[in-house]
Amino acid sequence: MRLLYATCKKEFKIEGGIPQEPCIIAFWHGELLMHPFLYQKLRPNHKIAAMISEHFDGELIARTIAYFGFDAIRGSSRKGGAKALIAAFRKIKEGYDIAITPDGPRGPRHSVAPGIVALAKKSNAPIVIFHYEASKCWQLKSWDRFIIPKPFSKITFFVKKPFKINSFDDNKAKAFIQEKMLQF
Repeated sequence: MRLLYATCKKEFKIEGGIPQEPCIIAFWHGELLMHPFLYQKLRPNHKIAAMISEHFDGELIARTIAYFGFDAIRGSSRKGGAKALIAAFRKIKEGYDIAITPDGPRGPRHSVAPGIVALAKKSNAPIVIFHYEASKCWQLKSWDRFIIPKPFSKITFFVKKPFKINSFDDNKAKAFIQEKMLQF
């Protein structure tokens, strides 16, 4: 991953930056490969924990992000979700940011599961959306259409202005998050 990232040209388009307070970093499941690099660039000395499924592929991701110094919170909307949300809430209170893929671990693609809404409302943490596009990439035929930038391509990283959803009911909050994430 590091070698791939090192060969690519990078451009960063950041709206408003990341708040100083703990926040929720949201990005689509199909884009998770390059976001550890973006996070490290924006918050090099900050603590982060990622919500990761308890499935076999989640174990691979947990081991990979540990290499970047990220903690893992295991659980998903289908298995261990309540336990994972409680753990994520505690991590936010300890000063950690939380990384979450609202459509993971099994989709449907670009949908927003209720976990991010519950976490953002309970913690009052702002949500920051990450996104990237690669000028040349491989796109897997998986449910999430996972994107792997090709070596020597250009990666454009986007960071949306932080927002909170406390004033919305749950359905409106889900729709609002999805709308913000699909604006790219």
